[in-house]
Amino acid sequence: MENFVVSARKYRPTTFDSVVGQQSITNTLKNAIKTNHLAQAFLFCGSRGVGKTTCARILAKTINCSNRTDNVEACNECDSCKSFNDGRSMNIYELDAASNNSVDNIRELTDQVRFAPQIGKYKVYIIDEVHMLSSAAFNAFLKTLEEPPAHAIFILATTEKHKIIPTILSRCQIFDFNRIKVDDIAQHLLGIAQKEGIDAEEEALHIIAQKAEGALRDALSIFDQIVSFSGDKMTYQNVIDNLNILDYDYYFKATDFILANEIADLLLLFDDILNRGFDGHLFINGLASHFRNLLVCLDGKTVNLLEVGKSVKEKYFEQAKKTDLSFLMQALDICRQCDTQYKSSKSQRLLVELSLMQLASITANDLQTVEKKKPSIIPPPPFKEGNEEKTTSTPKKKVETSVDKTLTSSQSKVEVNESAPVPTNESSNQTNSETSSNGKALSRAEKLAKLKEKKAKTSTLSIQQLTQEEKAKQQAEAQEAFTSDLREPFTQEQFNEVWSGLAQRIKKSNEEGNTIIYSAMIGRPAELKEDFKIHLLVDNKSQAEELNIKKTDIHNYLRKKLRNGAIELEVEIIKNPKLRKAYTAEEKFNELAEENPALLDLRRALDLEFL
Repeated sequence: MENFVVSARKYRPTTFDSVVGQQSITNTLKNAIKTNHLAQAFLFCGSRGVGKTTCARILAKTINCSNRTDNVEACNECDSCKSFNDGRSMNIYELDAASNNSVDNIRELTDQVRFAPQIGKYKVYIIDEVHMLSSAAFNAFLKTLEEPPAHAIFILATTEKHKIIPTILSRCQIFDFNRIKVDDIAQHLLGIAQKEGIDAEEEALHIIAQKAEGALRDALSIFDQIVSFSGDKMTYQNVIDNLNILDYDYYFKATDFILANEIADLLLLFDDILNRGFDGHLFINGLASHFRNLLVCLDGKTVNLLEVGKSVKEKYFEQAKKTDLSFLMQALDICRQCDTQYKSSKSQRLLVELSLMQLASITANDLQTVEKKKPSIIPPPPFKEGNEEKTTSTPKKKVETSVDKTLTSSQSKVEVNESAPVPTNESSNQTNSETSSNGKALSRAEKLAKLKEKKAKTSTLSIQQLTQEEKAKQQAEAQEAFTSDLREPFTQEQFNEVWSGLAQRIKKSNEEGNTIIYSAMIGRPAELKEDFKIHLLVDNKSQAEELNIKKTDIHNYLRKKLRNGAIELEVEIIKNPKLRKAYTAEEKFNELAEENPALLDLRRALDLEFL
């Protein structure tokens, strides 16, 4: 019985042209081999399963081939190629740094570097997962990497470039491997399926490629898993059942229900998804991806960003015609909020259901605007049974009519009466009958009527009140204009009398800062200067600031009492020379000697010095 070999090993690329999705890197390596511009050290970076180790093995095999093809590929016929294919090549060393990360392992490798190759031109050292080396191992490897022999080439591979020390990075030629595109993986899987005689649907291969997340090795492992499950016929349904992936049709149905404002059907669909074992978080994220794909379909320039099969792509185009940009932007925002709140929510199902109800309410009641920040939820349709709809709708209309009449009659009066209008017997009887038939509707109507009456009372003013306010305003303006035009002279004594009265008035007031103003006003007398300028000296900056804040009120008081609109208050801070205090022993002695010169004679007589 033939031994089974996994597809990742069986169909591992052996030439540069067979490498999937890394054309720029393979072309660079081929040109370097062709022109003999090979670096002494290479660093291959990238995520798992993108071809780092594969390209390293192909490079090692090709540079030692003695009969390369015109396309710069290994011939597979020379002794070096045959020994490599058989796994007995002495020129290529592979070291797994994850399990051989000690300094002793690196020292053994550096000891082998000294010996020249027996067959071929180069000795190639492939170190996989190089970021797992210890600090001591990196330091031991650093000197050899800095000045390697001419026959030695090092190829380092890692998934985490940021963990490698900068001195290693600076000595390597770095190649960043990209994630492989979904279409490239799907095409590669299709070729393998044809070689294996497997009938595979295109949509099934696209699902496998999406599940692999850019790693070809993962895609091949999933491919083997599906083949073991479904046999020689690989269908889309088999793939989504085996990989526990939610079908596209659920997202298309959910979007149709959302556009039709069918909240009940949408909630039933979500319940069906939960019963199938899928997580609500998975569904809301998948729905967000679905809206993103619809958004991509709106513009022809972004169609290439849609990574699905042809049949599914046609469905997306058809459904995208029913949507617009504003709807999709609001839908994506709702899904984003649900995604961020899902883990912290104690009722996760309710959170998703509320989000679905908000989604189904976007296009209802003229809510198709991006400016609406908080999406509302449309009310459910009323439950109809017999003539209940008629009996519940009639009292509302009657109550609203009576409320409107009351408001109209109350607003037509010039002055608002404080007492509410007295209803007639007929209207009161009618209200009582309506209250007994539908108490909820009547209570809501009464609240509405009270609210409107209160608003009308507080917002309307009588003509007499408006006239009084207008007269008071005109008198204040006339008084201000009259005062500003006056220029009656006054003496210092008259000013002092008014000034002291103002100080006492400020003292009695409890406003903030008035104590400081009062102390400034009585601390030094204010002087009357030319052109009715009042000059006041204050002790500090805080007094000046408080006086400047109240300067307008002080001006108004003085101008009114002295009947002179040209009065201006000028505040000046006294600038006292700062006396330096004596601190040292010598400074203190000098101050005492100025008062008593005999101390100098005493110092000279005793020959004293300062310590």
